[in-house]
Amino acid sequence: MSLIENLNWRHATKAYDPTKKVSEEDLQKILEAARLAPTSSGLQQFRVLVVENPAIRAQLVDGSLNPECMVECSHVLVFAAWNEYTPERIDAIYDRTTEERDLPQGRFNSYTDKIKEMYGNQSKEAHFNHAAKQSYIGLVLAMAQAAELKIDTTPAEGFDNKRIDDVLELEKRGLKSVTLLYMGYSDKQRDWLSTMKKVRNPMEEFAIRIK
Repeated sequence: MSLIENLNWRHATKAYDPTKKVSEEDLQKILEAARLAPTSSGLQQFRVLVVENPAIRAQLVDGSLNPECMVECSHVLVFAAWNEYTPERIDAIYDRTTEERDLPQGRFNSYTDKIKEMYGNQSKEAHFNHAAKQSYIGLVLAMAQAAELKIDTTPAEGFDNKRIDDVLELEKRGLKSVTLLYMGYSDKQRDWLSTMKKVRNPMEEFAIRIK
């Protein structure tokens, strides 16, 4: 199927079949789609935590607005962004880039010096807000790959970020949670949205063409 057909197929799943699990092969494809996401300055400033452990999920239920999805879906993906930009993080990415491209170390110093200065003049809150925006690109690509595989997903922002961060100890990793992605297979009898027509603004309203 085409990307457009896949996007028309998918919906925000409201109930999952707890007996059906996403295969490791398909999980890796979805994670790879997120990993290949473009990011600002190529900094890859977000990570994806794959939460499979039922005991860990049980600790996250109270902080979620989708408690049934949290418990019953196959996997919970947590998209988490850097809590701040540091010279060390920036250098690590560009050192890896020059190494893998067989370029001399320091090849991008003039550029990295500029972005270090730019971020150095910003607050940590501004850093996180910027990094969080990059994570949404990975989230969308993960959802698109899942749709191609006919795996149901539910993106969620309605959760207690502090609880997620504390349970998963994200601060130790220099991360803060941004979004959740529930993933698995719809329980058609309870997933009330699965039979409803997809509704979007008509193209003539959505796309504003400037000629």
